[in-house]
Amino acid sequence: MAVSTRNKGGATRPLIVTLIVIVVIAALGFAYATPYIALNNLKRAADARDAQTVNQYVDFPALRESLKQQVTGLLTRRLDVHSSGNPLAAIGAMIGVALIGPLVDAYATPDGVAALLNGMPPRGNPGERPPVPPAASASPSVNSPSADAGTSATPASPAEANPPSSSAANQADTTPTQPPQTTAGYRSLNQFVVTYQHGAGDARYSAIFQREGLFTWKLAAVNLNE
Repeated sequence: MAVSTRNKGGATRPLIVTLIVIVVIAALGFAYATPYIALNNLKRAADARDAQTVNQYVDFPALRESLKQQVTGLLTRRLDVHSSGNPLAAIGAMIGVALIGPLVDAYATPDGVAALLNGMPPRGNPGERPPVPPAASASPSVNSPSADAGTSATPASPAEANPPSSSAANQADTTPTQPPQTTAGYRSLNQFVVTYQHGAGDARYSAIFQREGLFTWKLAAVNLNE
């Protein structure tokens, strides 16, 4: 009987080791996929205007600070290009600074997050607000690491995206005419970046997710200067 017990124990040990290896591999696979899952969930929630879920996946204080820095840089570069020898440059600079607060307020919202994730970043135009993105059902989701190969979202047409308003023309200018090319991947162990580009040679921008804890990721920054 003692020999039989030892044989059973010896046969069970490799099975336990195999199960442990399988669990570890599954956990590592899930950990690797978590930012893709967060991106997919956030995009669906933002397109559906599910503010409660959006709040779970966005670090709004960090996003606001990033938007403020990025839009300031955007306007500064624009002024540098047009202000050479122009005595009205100082006035333009003051107007630009006045635009930053309202623009950041508009984009640090579920509407703004939806626009960012659908290839419609802020342009720094007067009176600019996020164009209304398409419904979640109208665009594909990113649900696996295959997103590295590129995913795309189909933006709404200007007629659908912009209700009649005084800024309708400006809204039309910010609505892309074609879906963006989207690539997603790790930049570091704790940073995951989604990059959008509408065509070869066009300007790119990125949405940046930061890891919080082991499995949690939140949209925390944008880069409009890619």
